[in-house]
Amino acid sequence: MAAGKGTRMKSNLPKVLHRLGDRALLQHVLDAAAALQAPERELRTVIITGHGADAVEAAMAGSGAAFVRQMPQLGTGHAIQQVVPLLPDDDSTVLILSGDVPLVQPDALRQLTAACGGSRLALLTVELADPGAYGRVLRAADGGVQGIVEQKDASAAQRAIREIYSGIMAAPARHLKRWVMALGNDNAQREYYLTDIVRLAVADGVPVVAETTDDETVVLGVNSPLQLADLERRLQRRQAVALMEAGVRLADPARFDQRGTLHCGRDVEIDVGCIFEGTVSLADEVRIGAHCVIRDARIEAGAVIHPFSHIDGAVVGAGALVGPYARLRPGAELGAQVHIGNFVEVKNASLAAGAKANHLAYLGDATVGERVNFGAGSITANYDGANKHRTVIEADAHIGSNCVLVAPVTIGAGATIGGGSTIAKPAPAGQLTVARAKQISLSTWSRPVKAKKG
Repeated sequence: MAAGKGTRMKSNLPKVLHRLGDRALLQHVLDAAAALQAPERELRTVIITGHGADAVEAAMAGSGAAFVRQMPQLGTGHAIQQVVPLLPDDDSTVLILSGDVPLVQPDALRQLTAACGGSRLALLTVELADPGAYGRVLRAADGGVQGIVEQKDASAAQRAIREIYSGIMAAPARHLKRWVMALGNDNAQREYYLTDIVRLAVADGVPVVAETTDDETVVLGVNSPLQLADLERRLQRRQAVALMEAGVRLADPARFDQRGTLHCGRDVEIDVGCIFEGTVSLADEVRIGAHCVIRDARIEAGAVIHPFSHIDGAVVGAGALVGPYARLRPGAELGAQVHIGNFVEVKNASLAAGAKANHLAYLGDATVGERVNFGAGSITANYDGANKHRTVIEADAHIGSNCVLVAPVTIGAGATIGGGSTIAKPAPAGQLTVARAKQISLSTWSRPVKAKKG
């Protein structure tokens, strides 16, 4: 179900498209459901849209799901009524999920569908210290589930019940079709509550079972920015725990953000405040300093990323040193033992083993050979205002400070470029090349003097 407006989010974005980690809330739910796919069963997914339907359907167009629209939105029972024409008339299990309950886990869903078994109505429930606005589970003296009462319709005694219904259930298709079409809206909200089918199931003699989880995180929904932030920290803690259990050393799991997929080898160390996005691979003995942002990158064994570095779409070779305050942009490829120092930017450039650019430099659209030393303040001038051009610096070349290499240009192997040079022509291998204006001193020159006021 993904039709709600999410008024308390105070946003123009449909609630289910707000992001948790690296994905929309609804995408988390779809991924959990997709994990139930098995060779022995057909898995069909239907997304019920309503508020912001065009945006939700566009965002989930690649999911393979079918869409039905709930217009207007008259409650959860009304939402499922829109799906009835797509449901089979048999004992297939229909799993009903909420698009704003993103951290539900596949194991919980497997247990719930097994509890349904095509013949029972199964509810996912949990006990909360503060049940808040959740519907309360009503049980008979023998412990059997008798119904669910919404918080707005509950008596004081019922509101004291701590077991709540999560909004997630599994039901036999043929029974569900009949029950939802029999729902009424005689309640405080004048809506069609899906929870009322519990009463109908009991009346039909269909067993109602509760699959209770002891992990409240899997059933918590998002209705406000505050709740979204709370779930973000819960998600990050879950991911941090998984990494630490696998042997990763996190300086502080409360100051860690994984917004994608992070693969770590042995003896990896990650300091505080780091953010990992997209797909990131950290090989054995990699060390990541504080407050780094790393996206879609591969960092090989023994490399050290010093604090406050930003790496995006890059490869860092074994034993390389990067930062602090370095930036590797897409297409940067550093070989083994390369040094990229503070305030150095590399874009669409490869640096072979042992090359160094230790501070205050820019290498864009360049091929840099082994053991090259690229001096402070030097840049490759790769853009002519219309097109990008490439600079080639062959092995063992030495580029002095404050040089401009105007691409396309080649610096030969073992060449030395004198500091302050602007090089627009090929520099021969093994030679010193200097291109500077002639230095002069004027003995007759006087420094300007400020004019006196008034």
